[in-house]
Amino acid sequence: MAITDEDNGSTPEAVAVAPVIDQHHPLFLQPSDTPGCSLISVKLTGPENYTLWNSTMRVTLLVLSWIMNSVSAELLSGMVYASSAHKVGMDLKETFDKVNGSRVLYLHKQIATLAQGLSYVSAYFSKLKELWAEFDALMPCPGCGYEESKKYVEHFEYQRLLQFIIGLN
Repeated sequence: MAITDEDNGSTPEAVAVAPVIDQHHPLFLQPSDTPGCSLISVKLTGPENYTLWNSTMRVTLLVLSWIMNSVSAELLSGMVYASSAHKVGMDLKETFDKVNGSRVLYLHKQIATLAQGLSYVSAYFSKLKELWAEFDALMPCPGCGYEESKKYVEHFEYQRLLQFIIGLN
């Protein structure tokens, strides 16, 4: 059965197929991407700022721009001439991923003194879990991946259960 044009009864010579658009392609422009949108705050004015502009423009087209857009202005100045997002990530990790003894002490005290008070049990437990999660991030359980440490982990979890129960009304 042929497809016909209802107006004149003719058979079309070819059927047009709509092109498939890959919206996940890195060069696909989203509706919010407009030519007038400024990608960088540095405007090229001439040879005096070309190096800064070129570096900033190259960064803007990479993952590094997301990192740079999520840090304070004080930290940004050290990243402008970075060659890769990996290098910046490693530098940030080296600078900031340190165990802060005063924060560990603060969390330990908060956990030890937290009580349900007038809160619902679920709110109290959520707050306790939040404190435990941050504490675990700063002071991970040693050797938790090994078979021998299962008894230690069970003991650790039992201690947390007791902490929870002690804080209940």
